[in-house]
Amino acid sequence: MSSDEIRLVSDKRTEFGKGAARKLRRADKVPAVLYGHGEAPIHLALPFHDTFQALKNPNALLTIAVEGESDQLALAKDVQRDPIKPIIEHVDLVIVKRGEKVTVEVPVHVEGDAAPETVVTVDNATLEIEADVTNLPEALVVSVEGLEVGTQILAGQVEMPAGSTLASDAELLVVNITQQISAEELEAELAEAEAEAGIEHDAPEDEAAEGESEAAEGGEESSEQE
Repeated sequence: MSSDEIRLVSDKRTEFGKGAARKLRRADKVPAVLYGHGEAPIHLALPFHDTFQALKNPNALLTIAVEGESDQLALAKDVQRDPIKPIIEHVDLVIVKRGEKVTVEVPVHVEGDAAPETVVTVDNATLEIEADVTNLPEALVVSVEGLEVGTQILAGQVEMPAGSTLASDAELLVVNITQQISAEELEAELAEAEAEAGIEHDAPEDEAAEGESEAAEGGEESSEQE
């Protein structure tokens, strides 16, 4: 096992359903299923802490130790997480073999500072690559250092790590460098958009008070004339 591989010791599951899954999670276990390469699916319980740490890298190569079975290399195919709590609810693991090439999504990390008064927009935060299963990168690094307004970085221009090839469309826009707008321009654009949408704002309190005062004075003048 290489230093990049993570070994998770699992137990086989014999109980299924939502109740059994909740019971496992209370015991700091994660329900999982291991399948692929023609093998019958094996239902497992993984240690929560080790699994949570391992899956911080979504493409981590995992060695799954299964009681009564030989160890299996696997990748996390699907990870179901609680939308609020830091809890992994279920993991689908797909068996892989050494020397096998796989296609995975890898996050794009932008580093550096573009030219002054520019805005850096990441249009696609992940790219698909093909690589050996034992040599999957954690991220693809894109430098925007000193880039000027109008610069666009396409997927085909992103440097691939050694042994990796791009699987996404080479013309896919990854990073876009645009002109930063001033606060006045932003406010004008917002006002225009609100006007088009028919949004009206209440007058500020001081203006409202001034309006009430003027209305009161008008009423007094009317009474005197009567």
